[in-house]
Amino acid sequence: MKLTFKGKTALVTGGSGGIGLSIVQKLIKNHIKVIVIDKANANKKFSKNKYIEFIKLDLSEDEDLKNNLEYIKSKYKKIDYLINAAGVLWFNNDVSLEKISLNIWDKVMDINLRSIVVISQTILPLMKKNKFGSIVNISSIDALSGDDKPQDAYGTSKAALLRLSKSVSIQYAKYKIRSNSILPGPIDTPMQKRWKINPVAKKNLSKNIPLQRIGLPKDIANASLFLLSDQSEFITGAELIVDGGLRAKP
Repeated sequence: MKLTFKGKTALVTGGSGGIGLSIVQKLIKNHIKVIVIDKANANKKFSKNKYIEFIKLDLSEDEDLKNNLEYIKSKYKKIDYLINAAGVLWFNNDVSLEKISLNIWDKVMDINLRSIVVISQTILPLMKKNKFGSIVNISSIDALSGDDKPQDAYGTSKAALLRLSKSVSIQYAKYKIRSNSILPGPIDTPMQKRWKINPVAKKNLSKNIPLQRIGLPKDIANASLFLLSDQSEFITGAELIVDGGLRAKP
């Protein structure tokens, strides 16, 4: 099946690495203009690609984010696709509730959730005006259950994102705006530095996944492109689990 796209412009947060970068690469292959927002330095390929504009900023800085969103609004007039791929999981700092610093808790929420609200307040009116839009939120299978490990700030932010995405899908359906979530399982991204230190843990986890491997960023990017495409035009408010079958296990 060949995917087709009605829209021409996308905004991707966290697009400089991992899942976000893989999504950006697939978007530009489909000749979609991409505005990338990320704190990390832009991939070297960005500066040479006419389809990409990179904006470096910290998503937790509201005023900087708002100012850049106004610039985007003024320059592009419309945004067809919004992919919220930015997210932080700070293993050493995202500790148990009795020990976690509230500053760390707030920072995780600011980046993983609050920034999406700030961005949506600018982008949703543009989509309403054009009566078209597709939003993909990158959540996590961590949102679906509790965990014996800490990481509760991360998991809570991703669970809240699912609820927010569903509400957007209902409230904005009449404007032909769709909102869906992808829930990745274990994915081999720079966020998972621990696997380089402990490759045995990665190997053991692979054995526990029905498809017998850790996911790759392209696995999530492929799912994202489908949910953005015209071929998914009757899908909204959905949660697509992409985890190699891990959640299907008894």
